[in-house]
Amino acid sequence: MTGDEGTTDLEPELRSYGVSVESIDGGDPLELTYMTAFPGREVHRGEIGRALNALIDEAEADEWDPVRVEGTVVRSPGDVLGTWHAEAEWFEALIGYEISETEFSSRVLETLSHEPGDGGEGSSDAVDADADGQEADR
Repeated sequence: MTGDEGTTDLEPELRSYGVSVESIDGGDPLELTYMTAFPGREVHRGEIGRALNALIDEAEADEWDPVRVEGTVVRSPGDVLGTWHAEAEWFEALIGYEISETEFSSRVLETLSHEPGDGGEGSSDAVDADADGQEADR
């Protein structure tokens, strides 16, 4: 944690949206690490959405000035499941009604990457190849 007032205000907001914040480091970029409630082989997209909705709500209330957000999802401390990011301009465009929520979400999901490991995969391609079959079970 930093002593930045805006950052310390974000943590309770994120937690109120069900995001299990492990660490948050304000500034530009805002670095958010959270523990997933779904420690499978893929990052749970609904959790990304909850984190982003908390930040969007704070920005709309003028409680947070959007900056690039770099999200790291962990299964447990030090066990990274995946990463994603959202650009400040995307938040601003969404809040200014220049892009839709769908467009905003699509942009973020395009940045999503899964870390190989834990499930015995040899590469991130192996994770992607299995993604379709596994997603139906979630």
